[in-house]
Amino acid sequence: MSKKQPQPERKNFRIKKGDTVQVIQGKESGKRGKVLRVLADDERVVVERVNFIKRHVRPSQKTPQGGVIEREAALHISNVQLVCPGCNQPARVGVRMEGDAKVRYCKKCNVQVDKG
Repeated sequence: MSKKQPQPERKNFRIKKGDTVQVIQGKESGKRGKVLRVLADDERVVVERVNFIKRHVRPSQKTPQGGVIEREAALHISNVQLVCPGCNQPARVGVRMEGDAKVRYCKKCNVQVDKG
């Protein structure tokens, strides 16, 4: 008789890979960029050209030179807001059913965010 481990609940966010977002909180506030990765388990996103960090890397096969590498670090998902393609403003996003599909829309101008 073994106890079953509870499955971690899958988190669904209204921000997806490829979306244009604006940082609304923190030292990078006001910057815009494209979402490169969504780390759902950590509730974080990596945004293109935002939140650069310096990483000291040892020489390896992947980086034969080694040295200091600059790359984007993850931001908490609550610190970014989706930029609406209709009004070009950061806005809250809602989800509604259109037929059988879930569709994201801008709460400011009611424009559909997903291409479809």
